[in-house]
Formats: sequence, structure tokens, C-alpha cells
Amino acid sequence: MVLIINHQLTNFAFPINNLEELMHLELKGKTNGVAIALNNQVIPRNSWSVTPLADNDSILIITATQGG
Repeated sequence: MVLIINHQLTNFAFPINNLEELMHLELKGKTNGVAIALNNQVIPRNSWSVTPLADNDSILIITATQGG
């Protein structure tokens, strides 16, 4: 499966069924302060497990940071 994650082409040797599975792989389950846009549409956290992924989907992972 090929996904574009934060503007970088990423190849997976296996299918990833939904956004929640991807977040467990990419962020090791640490999803506090994280927002996701799939193909330029923000996906609410409560929809990650039911939002399917397809080859060549574009995912933008945004992580909140502290600072001033």
C-alpha cells in the first residue's frame, strides 16, 4: 500500500485498513494533541477507526507543540 504522509511517499508491505491503524503504526498510539487531514479534509478523532484508506491517499498529521 502506498500512502503520502506529510508530503512523503510511504510504502507499506501490507494494507492499512483505516486511520486508527495508521496512527498506531506511525505514532505508536501516542495521539494526544494530534489532528489528521485525509485528502485535504480534517477527520474527527472519533471517526478514525471507520475512515478507510486507499492507495495514494494523502494524509497530513499535525501535532500540537508547546512554546511561545
